[in-house]
Amino acid sequence: MPRTPAQSLPPATMSCIEICAGAGGQALGLQRAGFSHTALVELDRDAAQTLRLNRPNWNVTQSDIRRIRAGDLSATGNSVGVLAAGVPCPPFSLAGKQLGPVDERDLFPELLRLAAELRPSAVMVENVKGILQTKFAGYRAEVISVLARLGYTADWRLLRACDYGVPQLRPRAVLVALRPEAFRRFRWPTPTSCPKTAPSVGSVLYESMASADWELARQWADGAMTIALTLCGGSRKHGGADLGPSRARKAWSQLGVNGSSVADEPPGPGAALPVRLTVRQMALLQGFPTDWAFAGSKTSVYRQVGNAFPPPVAEAVGRSLAAALGQADTTSRSVIPQTPGMAHDPRGSTLFPPSTISPGLSASGGTVSRADSHLPR
Repeated sequence: MPRTPAQSLPPATMSCIEICAGAGGQALGLQRAGFSHTALVELDRDAAQTLRLNRPNWNVTQSDIRRIRAGDLSATGNSVGVLAAGVPCPPFSLAGKQLGPVDERDLFPELLRLAAELRPSAVMVENVKGILQTKFAGYRAEVISVLARLGYTADWRLLRACDYGVPQLRPRAVLVALRPEAFRRFRWPTPTSCPKTAPSVGSVLYESMASADWELARQWADGAMTIALTLCGGSRKHGGADLGPSRARKAWSQLGVNGSSVADEPPGPGAALPVRLTVRQMALLQGFPTDWAFAGSKTSVYRQVGNAFPPPVAEAVGRSLAAALGQADTTSRSVIPQTPGMAHDPRGSTLFPPSTISPGLSASGGTVSRADSHLPR
């Protein structure tokens, strides 16, 4: 991915490289937080095209991240502010088999390899809440242990989209890693809303529902005055253009939504309740702006939308990262809850062997933060 001399680079601490970028939810949020993307990598052809459609100036590569090396993403000697990733969720999803590290779609090793090669100022990763289960405690500890050997202090946190103005519950696991000095300044973003005060499904979608002169639009909106369930995008192996299994569809029906399939257009005159949602309406429930375009078939767009990291949540974390990276160090105390005892690199570990992460990686220790006391069990 050559970069012409005319292309100016952002300040080092505010540059961003993103892998597994999907439809751009995390990228858009980080851009709003002030970061400038110098490179984005996405395997799915349609999602990569979605990124190009919305940000023609972004340097987007459609590729398997396993084939990407640091030199493909950043010129030698250039500093990287944030390495961001939305690594695949199926290995840890409650809706799947939760195979974790034995799932071929687990890309945490590739993320850690690139972190070792790029040595960014910060790392930010989003995944499903399933990775915070007790069964993956050892896996999380190994991820943090590798980051510690690379010189980072890291923390996992469960964030809900509805706490940042998104009309959807959508709990997500977020991993943040920074150099120790910057980590001491890092504060997880303060919630700006809650399930009761976040925008409702009805208020967010009313204008769209009424756009084709559906006479029941107001009645429907008045009956959908709560936040949405968590949208599920499925995967290439499983999941189609619907709102999930029968239990999820039953819950959607209480909002006047028929979750058995996805509509092509908003409802028109004579349409009956419950109504089907369009992928554009689902994008609004994810916090995407109305002008964000999506490439591909309806099923492809549904998966892009359903698997996205809501931009407002990514923006909130991004602003916290920006403050930690750019703020003068005025305090030496950590504001992140700590669990007594450090998570050291397990002897004989084979999940992330040093030779896989980075040739010649030192196994020297580092400061580790494992604030697992606040994680759901």
